[in-house]
Amino acid sequence: MPFDVLIQQICNGLVLGCVYALVSIGYTITYGIIRLINFAHNSIFMLSMYFAIVFVTMLALPWWLGFIIVIALTAIMGVLTEKLAYHRLRNRGAPTSTIKIAALGVSYLIDNVVIVIFSGRPKQFPTVDLLTDVFEIGPVRLQRTAIIVPLVVLVLLVGLTYFLNHTKPGLAMRAVSRDMEAARLMGIDVDKTIAFSFAIGSGLAAIGAILWGQRYTSVIPTVGSMPGMKSFIAAVIGGIGNIDGAVIGGMLIGMIEVMVVAFFPGLSSYRDVFSFCLLLIVLLIKPTGIIGEKVADKA
Repeated sequence: MPFDVLIQQICNGLVLGCVYALVSIGYTITYGIIRLINFAHNSIFMLSMYFAIVFVTMLALPWWLGFIIVIALTAIMGVLTEKLAYHRLRNRGAPTSTIKIAALGVSYLIDNVVIVIFSGRPKQFPTVDLLTDVFEIGPVRLQRTAIIVPLVVLVLLVGLTYFLNHTKPGLAMRAVSRDMEAARLMGIDVDKTIAFSFAIGSGLAAIGAILWGQRYTSVIPTVGSMPGMKSFIAAVIGGIGNIDGAVIGGMLIGMIEVMVVAFFPGLSSYRDVFSFCLLLIVLLIKPTGIIGEKVADKA
């Protein structure tokens, strides 16, 4: 493989891995706090893409303003999902399995509401020239996403790490993730903290969806299924409940997916299989994930 093509493929893998990492963090934050695998997260991802179509394409808002509204609205949708679907079940002492089933129900509900409103026909995601323009570095031709996406993800990760370690809401989230009842006894508003974690996870999913839409512009009601599944796999591979693990898992999945197609073009139809194979290998060797720790399930 020519050197310039190799560099392009590495950058493509990096960009894809960054998107998976952002969405994966949403899974891992939710699981880390209430031990819930939020199966509706992929539908939130999809919903944010339709929000972008509404605000940027249909209402013709400036792309930067439209995307800000999309991120905020998606965060609100995440909070509403938690309040309407999970909050009552959790406070009534429902088992985790019941809440997981409710999450599946929420996912199907969102998907079908979108189909009713927008139909199942593909729609074009609004792209931004700032992200999609191509520039050259010697013989290598790259989209600006190859530079902008990793920088955006790095800034978000640094900001999230600072937030969790140096702010009261972040410290409250860490306390709730350690021991919910002890945190409640210490005066922490557990319900508000959990809702805030859903807002953060959903907002990151919206950012991931916007970046995804710059490369894969066709939007259908099931657009979040495979990215959501791979992001969940990334969270499990890295160690679900661990933000660093989510990033590592996302990068691995992204790189493997791109490199398999680059080196073995004949296997391009099976590229998704390799993500599941990696999941099985990691779980067989280290069931808690690459940097995950074994923790007891919360009541």
